[in-house]
Amino acid sequence: MELDAQERRRLLKIGAAIPLLPGVWNPLAAVAQVSRRMPMSRVRLADPGWPAEELWQRLGQDVRGALIKVRSPLTTCTAGASAHECEQFFRAAKNPYYLGEEVGLTQTLGWVDAWTSRPSVYAVAARSAGDVVAAVNFARQHNLRLVVKGGGHSYQGTSSAPDSLLIWTRRMDETTLHDSFTAQGCTGRAAPVRAVSVGAGAVWAQVYDAVTTRGGGYVQGGGCMTVGVAGLVQSGGFGSFSKAFGLAASGLLEAEVVTADGAVRVANACVNPDLFWALKGGGGGSLGVVTRLTLKVHELPDSFGAVNMTIKATSAPAFRRLIGMVVDFYARSLMNPHWGEQIRFRSDDSVNISMVFQGLDRGEAQAIWQPFMDAVDASPELKVEFSPLKIVSTSARSFWSPTLFKRLFGFISTDDRPGASPQNVFWPGDQRQAGQVLYAYQSAWLPAALLQAPQRQLLCDSLFAATRHWGMSLHVNKGLAGAPPDVLRAAQDTAMNPAVLGAFALAVCGAEGPPAYPGIPGHEQDLMLARRRAQLVARAMGEIRKLVPDAGSYVSESDFFQPNWQWSFWGSNYSRLLGVKRLYDPQGLFFVRHGVGSEEWSADGFTWTG
Repeated sequence: MELDAQERRRLLKIGAAIPLLPGVWNPLAAVAQVSRRMPMSRVRLADPGWPAEELWQRLGQDVRGALIKVRSPLTTCTAGASAHECEQFFRAAKNPYYLGEEVGLTQTLGWVDAWTSRPSVYAVAARSAGDVVAAVNFARQHNLRLVVKGGGHSYQGTSSAPDSLLIWTRRMDETTLHDSFTAQGCTGRAAPVRAVSVGAGAVWAQVYDAVTTRGGGYVQGGGCMTVGVAGLVQSGGFGSFSKAFGLAASGLLEAEVVTADGAVRVANACVNPDLFWALKGGGGGSLGVVTRLTLKVHELPDSFGAVNMTIKATSAPAFRRLIGMVVDFYARSLMNPHWGEQIRFRSDDSVNISMVFQGLDRGEAQAIWQPFMDAVDASPELKVEFSPLKIVSTSARSFWSPTLFKRLFGFISTDDRPGASPQNVFWPGDQRQAGQVLYAYQSAWLPAALLQAPQRQLLCDSLFAATRHWGMSLHVNKGLAGAPPDVLRAAQDTAMNPAVLGAFALAVCGAEGPPAYPGIPGHEQDLMLARRRAQLVARAMGEIRKLVPDAGSYVSESDFFQPNWQWSFWGSNYSRLLGVKRLYDPQGLFFVRHGVGSEEWSADGFTWTG
């Protein structure tokens, strides 16, 4: 993004000591400019060093009134608001757009025995890179704990921290399509491509509306439409069709990012390539504040489709055979770029198929599934819970659009607040995440070698053993085995754990409860139930880890208590990531728990442990 003259003058007035530098950045010079003794602890609200009110007022002037004194509706409830007001909040908390547009809230309200959503003291509701610069400089100069929030979907609670200053990017949601884009400094080195530039606060529903519904193209983004664009890309990012189009991070062409020294930098394959690589999967909130992303736009397939059904077995032995049938069929017919999404093995001896397809028409999809359905029909111990098999397809261009048919038949949900944009849509299945309290969540990449004999038998046994404790889902779009060579090459050039390249699926096991919060009568967390279910999840995933003890885990969908997290999230890429972190953020201004470089800080990010 080019800064206009007024914005440049404002950046200088804010007091950024380091000017905006064109071209290649010298990291050693930057380290020298910001070098000083590492602060041993950050300042809390009750500490004498907390900035005086006049300093906050000055920051508010620098960001042109975008400074907010944060007060969460949850804090209001715990402070004695009326029962009616609190009931209204808990009803509203099932709307992900309501949560996303409240500065003091997060999409997940907490994780039992791990974290609870608590608001920052102040927030800068950024509308430009200049606002972000002002906030970064203020936090650095006053030794504050800094938090960054876009979509606010972090299961780990990384977009929430008490006694902190929040940079809230939600209002930076502009979207611009480019027919021919070349990254800065790459002219003559890279061919122009169709692309979309997106503000850091945009969510995927907005991007799909602009790129697909109105623009007739495809951008690889998230399956959940209310997830923030910047957070997903920085985490690597999977969409429903990842085996066809790759990681969201692979589609990143250029990022604008504010680094710890308060400079606005461009990062792409030609300018600041080390930072660019690290932003592609190194995790959000650790390296800087991304303010704008430019992503590759692909050619849109003619149609997208879905396969949905549940098959129930009449006994545990029949269920074990059903697991074998499903895994065999997947290995033979579905591990390819056409198919994505989930297969769920449930503890009630049922399998739920919730998959999508691209590059096929409905008839071709039916033909692929017919042998499997014939085998199910031939077994008296198996029953399809609705019949005939539900295979649907639609124009790819209308896949994310809120048509009347989709709304009437419950295929898509919309923001129900008065005056809300009709483009505020989400999949009904994602609504249970809105306001959830997590009890447990674990994941593990499953290598495609497990689909070969004799490992396939062991895999099926492990899946069956896991379901004796809790359900287990295979997210087959979150492993790239079966993807084309160009998709694998692009993913290899990201900071993601290389384990994703050979994985056919991400095994996910979790448990959650409805919106709840400590100290609110009638809405407090059920701790006994939560801990009991967390134990069951641990036992279920333990059966999988017997088979793959060193499996990597996806950083955005992983255990809060993940052991050996550096290796689990990034594998052999971690040492390189840590080097980039130390060049661009030598004082550790940016902190998220289990983020790059966080091992040098206490778990809450306030005390340096070295």
